[in-house]
Amino acid sequence: MIRSSRSLLLAIAFLLSACGNKELTTYEEQGYVFGTLVEVSVYGEEDAKARQAVNVVMREFQRLHDLLHAWKPSELSSLNAAIAKGESREMQPEVVAMLKDAGQLSAQGDGLFNPAIGGLIKLWGFQADEFKSALPDEKSIAALVAAKPQMSDLALSPSPAPASGRGELVGSRNKAVLLDLGGYAKGYALDRAAELLKQQGVHNALINIGGNVLAMGQHGDRAWRIGIQHPRKPGPIATLELHDGEAIGTSGDYQRFFEYGGKRYCHLIDPRSGYPAQGVQAVTILTHGARAGTLSDAGSKPLFISGSAGWREMARRMNLNEALLIDGEGVVHLTAAMQKRLEFTEPATIRKVEP
Repeated sequence: MIRSSRSLLLAIAFLLSACGNKELTTYEEQGYVFGTLVEVSVYGEEDAKARQAVNVVMREFQRLHDLLHAWKPSELSSLNAAIAKGESREMQPEVVAMLKDAGQLSAQGDGLFNPAIGGLIKLWGFQADEFKSALPDEKSIAALVAAKPQMSDLALSPSPAPASGRGELVGSRNKAVLLDLGGYAKGYALDRAAELLKQQGVHNALINIGGNVLAMGQHGDRAWRIGIQHPRKPGPIATLELHDGEAIGTSGDYQRFFEYGGKRYCHLIDPRSGYPAQGVQAVTILTHGARAGTLSDAGSKPLFISGSAGWREMARRMNLNEALLIDGEGVVHLTAAMQKRLEFTEPATIRKVEP
């Protein structure tokens, strides 16, 4: 059995019907980019203004998709080709800044968020629009794990021709590095979308990129209300109000996965073993501040890979006070701060609050 984001509902479902007159006051537009469904909702603006603003955002999403594609021709894939040859490449300043930021987030998460393991993601068949139900060769997995590709392997040096408009030279001391920013790009795009909407005078909006959601302002006289997708059932497992400048990010084993021999293999690879993380159905985190979108994307991965035994300590390490993890048995482990924000759709849901 194979599942991809094409065949699934969004991880986060909008609950706008409970927040006022949608038909008269909310403009919505959907698209498909970053391998997932995206949706932008603007509240309280005339349709013409909202449409123009959202079109700017959609064009930005496509630009970032084309810039950062890991296996089709792009700025990032050209860098990967250079690294494989032991060469450096002069990169755009924006991409250099992303790589530096992703490297810092990787270090903060003890390397469990690791955009350098594109080789493992490719080996498992997840660098594709559709996946095959097949296991990689064990020796190939072991070889990539032994090579230990990591973001700290990247080597940056000044450009020999700064007037060219390019950024720094980027290479790697480790040829096994294959960059895949799939766990970073959606969050970065959320922050860019919010910035662009503000520049166009839009102050109340909800931006959803495949389950990573960022709120601007509010929906009428109340906060935006959203649902956290149940990892095994249709509909949300819980709902919450998302306030101005807040974002949530969910990593789940139900979004991109295949089943083989009765076992589920998802796209979230543990760099330590080279195998997809097991024993966790989903992780959701709530983030705040200027980089809420970026953090909502990159921050959920280390918690997911840490599993039910280590997620809480990892949340502390990453300064994530509002987080939850749904383990393999469907038990919801969550912080006290997160419990205060949630309204569970089924009161009988088994919950464990972990200080």
